[in-house]
Amino acid sequence: MRGSRSKVPGFSGPGDAAGGPSQRQLRMSEEVRRVLSEIFARTEFRDPELVDVRVTVTEVRISPDFRHATAFVCRLGRSDVDEILPALKRIAPFLRTGLSKTLRSRMVPEIHFQPDTALEHAMDMDALMRTPEVKRDLDSED
Repeated sequence: MRGSRSKVPGFSGPGDAAGGPSQRQLRMSEEVRRVLSEIFARTEFRDPELVDVRVTVTEVRISPDFRHATAFVCRLGRSDVDEILPALKRIAPFLRTGLSKTLRSRMVPEIHFQPDTALEHAMDMDALMRTPEVKRDLDSED
């Protein structure tokens, strides 16, 4: 009965090739996201590109070996997050040091930054759904 757990639909164990992140990865990702958000909220950075910039960490994905973490970031009220990615890359060692002081882990991941485009994509889809052609098609199905 020990190996039968992986046959349950929707369960992705460590041995499954098509499985998603492990429970440990999810827990560590959320902890890294929380700590990075706290650092961005309470720290004034010396980098001129990051002065008075509010960064939100929306998601963190961590590699299976816990050596790399990709943080998806966006700016509050702005869509020009691509402009601050080089500055975030420059302060990544400082952020990693902050993580090492807070995380209860033997290994602290190297941080990589990506812009979070999920909100923009959702807004584009909403605008598309509001076009007259799509409304007409949706109304005709009723």
